[in-house]
Amino acid sequence: MNNRGFTLLEVLITCTIIAILAAVVVPSYQRYTYRAHRVATQAEMTDYAHQAERYRSANNTYSGFSLPSTTSPRDEDPAKYNLRLTVSADAFSIRATPSGTQTKDECGTLTINQAGQRTNSTGTTSKCW
Repeated sequence: MNNRGFTLLEVLITCTIIAILAAVVVPSYQRYTYRAHRVATQAEMTDYAHQAERYRSANNTYSGFSLPSTTSPRDEDPAKYNLRLTVSADAFSIRATPSGTQTKDECGTLTINQAGQRTNSTGTTSKCW
């Protein structure tokens, strides 16, 4: 007897295995992408904090400093975080609020200030920063 093709049972088993693998892989991939966007934003926030320090060194105040961009990452569309600067003569705070799909990230809103203190609204700081 010459067998051709696959039986229905073989096809169903294959589909079940693929579905199980997808159920494991997709959430893992999403966590990876959230983390990649978060790390890119943290790098930009740290760069902006350094720019603010250079501005203060030159002007003896943080007043007048502004962010080069209000979204992060700069080269991504759509942006994953909205940036907001709060500034006074002797202090500043840069806050990154997640937007779009990034709102599902476990770390929530990220903040850095003139003292280098890094915080996040949810999750553990050691894991998020």
